[in-house]
Amino acid sequence: MIIDLIKTNFINGINLKYLLILFLLILSFTGFTSAQSLPTNFPLLEEVVRRNQLDTLGFNSSFLLRPNLPFDSIYKSADPYGWFENTPKQIKIGLLPLVNTTRILTGRPYGWAGYGMIPNPGIQTYLSGGIQANYKFINFTFRPEFVLAQNSGFQTGLYEMTDSQKRDKFFLWNWGDFPERFGNGWMVNPWWGQSKLTFQYGAFELGGSTENIWWGPGQWNSLTFSNNAQGFPHLTFNTTKPAKTFLGNFEGQLIMGRLENSGFSPSQNQELNSLFFTPFTGDWRYLNAISISYNPKWLSGLYVGFARTFQQYNASRGSEFLDWFPIFEGFQKKNVFENGHSVEYDGNGRDQTITIFGRYLIPKAKTEIYFEYGRRDHAYTWREFTLNPEHARAYILGFNKLVEISNSKKVLQIRGEITHQQESINRTIRHGIKGGLSWHTHNPARGFVNYGQPLGVGIGVGSNVQTLELALVDGMDKLGLQIERLANNQDFYYKAQLQDTERKPWVDLSLGFLYDKKFNNLLLCSKLQVIYARNYQWQLDPSSTPDFPKGKNLTSVLAQTSLIYFWNK
Repeated sequence: MIIDLIKTNFINGINLKYLLILFLLILSFTGFTSAQSLPTNFPLLEEVVRRNQLDTLGFNSSFLLRPNLPFDSIYKSADPYGWFENTPKQIKIGLLPLVNTTRILTGRPYGWAGYGMIPNPGIQTYLSGGIQANYKFINFTFRPEFVLAQNSGFQTGLYEMTDSQKRDKFFLWNWGDFPERFGNGWMVNPWWGQSKLTFQYGAFELGGSTENIWWGPGQWNSLTFSNNAQGFPHLTFNTTKPAKTFLGNFEGQLIMGRLENSGFSPSQNQELNSLFFTPFTGDWRYLNAISISYNPKWLSGLYVGFARTFQQYNASRGSEFLDWFPIFEGFQKKNVFENGHSVEYDGNGRDQTITIFGRYLIPKAKTEIYFEYGRRDHAYTWREFTLNPEHARAYILGFNKLVEISNSKKVLQIRGEITHQQESINRTIRHGIKGGLSWHTHNPARGFVNYGQPLGVGIGVGSNVQTLELALVDGMDKLGLQIERLANNQDFYYKAQLQDTERKPWVDLSLGFLYDKKFNNLLLCSKLQVIYARNYQWQLDPSSTPDFPKGKNLTSVLAQTSLIYFWNK
């Protein structure tokens, strides 16, 4: 009965009423264990934990699988369980931190990693809070989310382009789900958020959840899962802390999830949508994914791992074991060939990504370096992968460095990251001069997305970004600058062959001012970012000529504050 109830809620979407019934049924027969973790990419605190780890390896987390960071280990002044003193001793019920993020953006889309907040201009706010309950080996978290967004429209340059260039734009839109605007007018989106019901034994956890997960070492982006999109309902079997063995420490997660399309036409111009857009089927997508990381016993600061994801529309999924768990398929595409081709396999509409990643800590130098490399297409054989590793790839490189300042409690933090999604030049050999697809676009699963936002990299299809931050930090307090360069939609730029026209690449250059401060139980995390867009939306200035091309530029501002309140009786 309980298993059937879990299955019903997974297929049809999480239903709070049934979750509560299930919770009470189990509670009557068993009994809570204390385990409270920060949501993925939690404002300010996750950065503080990561920074503290550069001083000592005492807190042994790989940061390759999140969430698994206990907030009370770094914020001891708040006792979340103090509000419910009359409950039985074995039961712990507490209030979770209240989080509010408000963002104001002028003129054009920008921003990512916001738990389902949208990148569109206007004002929007995110609110989350809830309760945590533990009884012996059962954990129950109810942390709903609410997003209210103005969702303003904005000017694009698509109307200036030729029909051929518009088709190239819709090619990526039709094999993805990245709408310019999320409907008309204000967007109101309540969601179960970072909620879950799990059963824990030692370092392992089994259950159902709608929380965001983050795989890989990235600080601002991830190639597979991040907190860019709204979380999705999934069944999970994962570690909650490193599992110790004689070989070292292991962390991992196996999930089965449900992804949805946005249902919105991609362009703000409905006439173009009627001409070029292929509507959604209305079906949901089945997701199966696994991640495993390893910390060798003999190299305490080294963490390595891999992740593999598969998704396909549910209507095309079979009922065999590999239909439910395609992550156990062979890595070489030749294994799925029949009669010299893979037509039958490709007809199932199953799309995969695979990533490998690593992170190395050097506490003596107070430094970490990390990488993530991924492919969104099977290699035909291991030989083909060795000879052509750049096909269908994306990668992330990053570092974090602390520099002590003499005669001061403050420390200089220098951190940076490069995220590269643009397809390599070999796309022209495989697919002709216009190239093929891009990272996070998939044929025919229509994008590694949930409700119109990428699950991993949120900077835009085929975009590349470089981020550098310099800040003075003292505990949780920070004052700093962030410099960012974002090259937008590079795969479309070269697919449409805009390099042969007057239109130059659209590149955003931005400068951000950062200020974080702790006020007793209230934390403030804020950013004011000025964004200068060169050749915005590839638009041409009226004075542009073939001999002297000139694009339109645009300056916009992003202001964002996150307030986190920890309850303390």
